[in-house]
Amino acid sequence: MHDTKIKLLNTSFPQLSRRQLDTLQVNLGYICNQSCKHCHVNASPKRTETMALEDIDDILSFIKNNNIKKLDLTGGAPELNQHFRYLITEARALNVSVIDRCNLTVLSEPEQEGLAEFLANNQVEVVASLPCYSKDNVDLQRGNGVFDLSITALQKLNSLGYAAKDNGLVLNLMYNPTGAFLPPAQKSLEDEYRQKLREDFNIEFSNLYTLTNMPIMRFGSTLISKGEFENYMALLKNAHSDDNLQTVMCRNLISIDWQGFIYDCDFNQMLDMPSNFSPYNKTHISELNLNNLQLTPIQIGDHCYGCTAGSGSSCGGALS
Repeated sequence: MHDTKIKLLNTSFPQLSRRQLDTLQVNLGYICNQSCKHCHVNASPKRTETMALEDIDDILSFIKNNNIKKLDLTGGAPELNQHFRYLITEARALNVSVIDRCNLTVLSEPEQEGLAEFLANNQVEVVASLPCYSKDNVDLQRGNGVFDLSITALQKLNSLGYAAKDNGLVLNLMYNPTGAFLPPAQKSLEDEYRQKLREDFNIEFSNLYTLTNMPIMRFGSTLISKGEFENYMALLKNAHSDDNLQTVMCRNLISIDWQGFIYDCDFNQMLDMPSNFSPYNKTHISELNLNNLQLTPIQIGDHCYGCTAGSGSSCGGALS
């Protein structure tokens, strides 16, 4: 696999300052039951990295001691971590809102019986990956049979009350492009998704988020192999908007890897660009002081243009 990091470090991207930390995004491991072409984590069933219980307890202690209100769980497939349900149960007991970034097909895995019911019972917000409402496009990007399993999972979540009004069970969908281009306008695409999924499958959802593909890991390597890397970077830079700098997610979020170390975002984590508290060592969540966090510059690179291009991109969708 081609490494894009060296192409991204020499950057003219504007320096960013932090605001108050409100979200911990925790990568519970790189194990996944899928191997998607766009994956910026390079997750797959062959990966073995998974967060240990000791690090999960350190995260829970940090949440409790620092009044963190939102826990955003990602992977790989975060559900495949053996302590996934424990972490959610303990976080909800602290009155923390929890997001599960779910690939949907994991709900069909044999060892995940009762997972959908667990998520509903704990009022977990589900952000579900569905790169298109077309079977051919989804299976091309994510593997044969993924679309049908995804539809079944969405129908299951709907049957449990997800996306129904006024019950607190939020089901958001996540779209990402199938190639080296920017997402379309989020609102118009959401309307299109809603119409097609409702008409064809009687599926409801809360919101649609759009996410720009990042030129790193598996997707970045594919761009290099196809000779498209420089053109894609030019696309991102030419579409940059200063307005999006105000709401990029790294200003209110930190990312934690499967070993408990701190990064400014999930993309920096994949590039091994840890938060710069020390020039020599990575900082573990058990060692993090929020005062030091406020004083530490956010690590940037050319990949950051992926968050500010066009309407902007984040784990919560478009920025403008």
